[in-house]
Amino acid sequence: MTRFLLRRLGLMLLLLFGVSVLVFFLFALMPGDYFSSNRQLTPQRLAELRALYGLDQPVIVRYVIWLGHALQGDFGYSLVYNRPVTEVIAPLIKNSFLVAFAAFALTWVIAVVTGVLAATRQYSLFDRIVTILLFASLSIPSFFLGLLMIKVFAVDLQWLPTGGMLDTASSSTGIERMGEIARHMVMPVAILTFLGAGSLTRYFRSGMLEQLRSDFVRTARAKGLSERAVVFSHALRNALLPAITLLAFELPGLFSGAIITEQIFNWPGVGRIQLESVQTRDYEVLMTITLLLAALTIVGSFLADILYAVADPRVRLVDQVRGA
Repeated sequence: MTRFLLRRLGLMLLLLFGVSVLVFFLFALMPGDYFSSNRQLTPQRLAELRALYGLDQPVIVRYVIWLGHALQGDFGYSLVYNRPVTEVIAPLIKNSFLVAFAAFALTWVIAVVTGVLAATRQYSLFDRIVTILLFASLSIPSFFLGLLMIKVFAVDLQWLPTGGMLDTASSSTGIERMGEIARHMVMPVAILTFLGAGSLTRYFRSGMLEQLRSDFVRTARAKGLSERAVVFSHALRNALLPAITLLAFELPGLFSGAIITEQIFNWPGVGRIQLESVQTRDYEVLMTITLLLAALTIVGSFLADILYAVADPRVRLVDQVRGA
């Protein structure tokens, strides 16, 4: 198991290095930059500013310099905000993670429970309702659903705030502040959960249906095991294996969906600043956020490998045979 983890960790670091090279060169070769978008600058002043920030150097030299600083935790300087990139996005990352992890946890809980119940009650009214909701979650645009929720729950019923992270001119602290943030999180988390649970529930439902028809499940029933033990101890464990591979894409997918959601609900996260960076050509910020999403994908893949090896001993056995 130790050899398996070390091998996967080394591959993760190698992938992260390759992604950093690809992302840096792609952004470096994009036409224009922050200074070239300012038409009031003379060609001489534009050349001076590009030389001052090292933008006139070869791409390889710029990457080596950037990599050396990145290994020390310095990901560049935002020309729009006149601050280091880490200072700009650090508080926003915390806010985005707050919504993303809440939606991630709810998505998996709802998908597992709903998928199991729909599979064990195939063609029932509950299964038909779940199927309709699955197609709805895959079809309804997030911006339309967000605006509809604001109209119903914030404007008409006035149960929830229209947006933001805190109430206007709020001075709450402690538990009161946590409750205020939780109220503002309800609609963004609900949308991300609804959109994410749809596809994941479909995987769990189809996986459970396949496992419930397998020979080992029929054998377990023939031995006299209860239906609860057959479903949760035998079928569900095997149905979880294909879904584990989706773990690498779930968390970055939530952040990608949060870009639109944060705009709709005015949530102070990385999604909003990512869109602003595209418009202002603040490539240092945009590149750092892109690398963050890539790192989340790689880390998610690493965690999926570990969970897959824990859930299925055959993976560890094959790895040991190859390493022998």
